[in-house]
Amino acid sequence: MISTREILLEMLMDILERGKYSHLTIKAVLDKYAYLSRSDRAFIRRVCTGCVERCIQLDYLLNQLSTTRTEKMKPVIRTILRMGAYQILFMDKVPDRAACNEAVKLAEKKGFGRLKGFVNGVLRNLSRQKETLAYPDRKESPAFYLSVMYSMPDWIVDMWLAQYGEAKTEQILKGLLEERPLTLRMDEGLSLTEREQLLCEVRAAGIDIEPCVELDYAYRVGHTDAPDTIPGFADGRWMIQDLGSMLITQFAGIREKDTVIDVCGAPGGKAIHAAAKTGREGHVFVRDMTPYKLSLIEENLARTTYRNITPQRMDATVFDEASVETADVLLADLPCSGLGVIGRKPDIKYRIRPEELEEVAALQRKILQTVHPYVKKGGTLLYSTCTLDKKENEENVSFILQKLPFSLDGTRELLPGIDGTDGFFMARFKRI
Repeated sequence: MISTREILLEMLMDILERGKYSHLTIKAVLDKYAYLSRSDRAFIRRVCTGCVERCIQLDYLLNQLSTTRTEKMKPVIRTILRMGAYQILFMDKVPDRAACNEAVKLAEKKGFGRLKGFVNGVLRNLSRQKETLAYPDRKESPAFYLSVMYSMPDWIVDMWLAQYGEAKTEQILKGLLEERPLTLRMDEGLSLTEREQLLCEVRAAGIDIEPCVELDYAYRVGHTDAPDTIPGFADGRWMIQDLGSMLITQFAGIREKDTVIDVCGAPGGKAIHAAAKTGREGHVFVRDMTPYKLSLIEENLARTTYRNITPQRMDATVFDEASVETADVLLADLPCSGLGVIGRKPDIKYRIRPEELEEVAALQRKILQTVHPYVKKGGTLLYSTCTLDKKENEENVSFILQKLPFSLDGTRELLPGIDGTDGFFMARFKRI
């Protein structure tokens, strides 16, 4: 029978060596091995996520103890060492001896028996020296220190230091490494009695649930490795959605009877939220360009009772004459670099490159130029991203004000480690 560490090794090879997405890999594996105990599943999730999140830090420390740098090691060996190092440094419940022994066994099982002494030596040295290992000198290079300490590529740290300063950047970096709470949006269409009944059902299932202060329909829940089994999820009374994502739709100021167009709407969370706000007499058109993304929207819609939502396969960069001046509110939550959601998708920070920020900002502007005529005179354009990058955020606000017929009606930025959410930026405009 395959062991949890063998499963982990293959997952981390997929993510760190083959470039697969961490959140999709974790979900697929936990679905495949659903028969494992809760503790085994939790171990797999914790070590996989931790190794990806802390990869820069782990490599920096391993390189102090190894005569061969991690980038020169065989991929299987460096992955095994990262797994062992993470357990030694960050998991008190796993004895260091066990982490070392299991790593040696795994190396041998994968055909690297001649390197088991190397694996054993590096990890045992790490265990002995973990309290005295050196980190970069913060005074000499704050950016390098923060990069290693919080496992963030140095170019992102440099960018955030320029945008936010050292203190706020460190708060953001800390926040991105904190455990991400599961947040749920309760269907706003429920009556007070139905809301109370739903909360009773969730608590009766042994799930801790607490309201979020900022929105009366937002809740945080305690740990569950199967959120789709939460009472009320299957019939659409709950949507899994970050608080920041909910705040974007709230910020748009959608009213009853409004017509809303969501131009890049997969997987549909904001569109369904908007449909609750428009009421049955309003309507939401939710669009995306690929069959896969449309299927995600339709999958979420299938769980709701809302019938005032129409999914449409449309490319936001292609002008649609029929949509001109039809929207009271246009939601432009556009493709972005995703730096604000690194806490949930940590592989983003290794995948994205500096030059891509310019490319994605150019795409955002192309979409904005294409879709802005869909807003009625006096209507609302809500521009939002899940990133922390001035090119995609503040500079695009300036672009809209300079190039498009809108006046600014307010902006808001949400920062990990400060606002208790993922990182989001939102700007609300009125059509002139």
